[in-house]
Amino acid sequence: MNQPLPWETNPTKVYVPISYEGKVVGFCRPDFADRIVATLNEDEQFRKALKLACYDLVARSGGGATQVEELAQRYLAKAGRPKRGTAMVALLLKDRQDELDLSDEEFAKFCDTFKLSRPELSNIYAGGDIESHQLTPLSRILGMSVDELIAAWQGKEG
Repeated sequence: MNQPLPWETNPTKVYVPISYEGKVVGFCRPDFADRIVATLNEDEQFRKALKLACYDLVARSGGGATQVEELAQRYLAKAGRPKRGTAMVALLLKDRQDELDLSDEEFAKFCDTFKLSRPELSNIYAGGDIESHQLTPLSRILGMSVDELIAAWQGKEG
């Protein structure tokens, strides 16, 4: 039997170091390293821009410097992916539409075949309440059980 040896070497696999402020924080394949570093640098730049904008807003309203970080955190929380509620269900619907590669019109027709009408779909996207009779069609559209949908909608870990 050819079992792999516990120690081996592969000189054709090359990894490059990724550094943060002059310190090596990890190693990665070169084809991924450039994208990772660009994304991380972009994220840092966006966070700095957000803090500058918050600083300007707080300064104009006569607030103190301690409010800048609080305001930036509030904006970051708003911009994040919702973890529960109708907004989370709307995002799941958008993800499902992307997964199926359907236009808005095609997806509305798709939802209608599961007995979720266009006005009901629009209401969910607008942040309206989800009614109990919509749970079964939504679960079928999203490919999950009603219990899984309710748990996700309420923000419970499954």
